Amino acid sequence: MHDLSGFQRDLLYVISGFERPSGQEVKTELEQYIDGEINHGRLYPNLDTLVNKDYVEKGPIDRRTNYYAITEKGREAIRNRRGWEDGYRSIEA
Repeated sequence: MHDLSGFQRDLLYVISGFERPSGQEVKTELEQYIDGEINHGRLYPNLDTLVNKDYVEKGPIDRRTNYYAITEKGREAIRNRRGWEDGYRSIEA
């Protein structure tokens, strides 16, 4: 996951929390977290990067809407990231 931006990591975490969210559902969920608007020009190229790096798969819901689903590589990246983060947490935190 070291090859992803912070925004891409956030997208990956959001996608992992749903079964097959649409891009709009991912956008809405992440906007609640960041308390701001994400434009399509930022969202979809970053989703495509996750697809191209095999962290996420993309498929059609209908003619205009795609779903995004985390892959095994994406799940493994999240597990590895959590393990790395845990190594830097103090026991008291």
